[in-house]
Amino acid sequence: MVSTIAAVGLPIDETLEIRKNRIFPENPGENMKRISIVTGIHGDELEGQYVCYELQRRIEENRECLKGIVDIYPAMNPLGMDSITRGIPSFDLDLNRMFPGDIDGSMMEYVVARMMEDVAGSDCVFDIHASNIYLTEIPQIRINELHQEKLVPMAEESNVDFIWVHGANTVLESTFAYSLNNIGTPVLVVEMGVGMRITQEYGNQLTDGIFHLMKKMGIWTGEVKSVRKPVVSRNPEDVCYLNARVGGVFLPKVSHGAKLKKGELIGYILDPLNGKILDNVEAEEEGMLFTIREYPIVLEGSLMGRILKKEVWGCE
Repeated sequence: MVSTIAAVGLPIDETLEIRKNRIFPENPGENMKRISIVTGIHGDELEGQYVCYELQRRIEENRECLKGIVDIYPAMNPLGMDSITRGIPSFDLDLNRMFPGDIDGSMMEYVVARMMEDVAGSDCVFDIHASNIYLTEIPQIRINELHQEKLVPMAEESNVDFIWVHGANTVLESTFAYSLNNIGTPVLVVEMGVGMRITQEYGNQLTDGIFHLMKKMGIWTGEVKSVRKPVVSRNPEDVCYLNARVGGVFLPKVSHGAKLKKGELIGYILDPLNGKILDNVEAEEEGMLFTIREYPIVLEGSLMGRILKKEVWGCE
């Protein structure tokens, strides 16, 4: 059942509408659990679109197995998605820096407050993001350490490769996830893939995980696939950041997700004007490359990748 959770007038007789699709079981009962799939908060992050589609497709094939409520919010920032813009076009605002909003505030504060009201009370929320156009990420869930006791066990059932627990001082309090977690609605923040693209492999992996968690919660009774055991990182020292020493064009020589030895070549930074290699990008630690540069043009200091160290990942 498609419904509008917020609508405001725009210039030239247009309307901004935020819509959701609520899927009920064939035989609704009392006190049913509810899971919410939220994506499109950033208009250039499209990985969640495929997850919304695939989740609904599988449910419809075995509707009799659904025993709870599934709410799907595919486009929380439809203006950004329509204009291929990360934030809210014309307003120069990042939607994920405006929560919890204000029902009596400005237009976008009102819209944000309505989002909060509608999603609040879910038994689990997946807040699905992609990376930006510059980086590719393996499927991972990022968690504020303040809520790790509740969220890590749920994340471990979600078929991601990596659970990254962040320190409280690194998490912005104005985000969708923080605001809902702060009022008791559990939110798992998923990062995967790359901006402006859809990686079906990652989408299928996460969809398998959502069904697995739904079965654990009693929302789904159908067959589900087994899930991979994720690595959980709670120490900032577990991650090594790679930054460009010079500007130029980056040409990768390893695949995303590669397990690297210290000093192993990741790629080159090239000078196309003079036909020279300006620098070698090498692994500064032994471990797994869970982030890699996607957009080739780099400046000095640009993030080239992140390595999860061997002692955490357990590379052989």
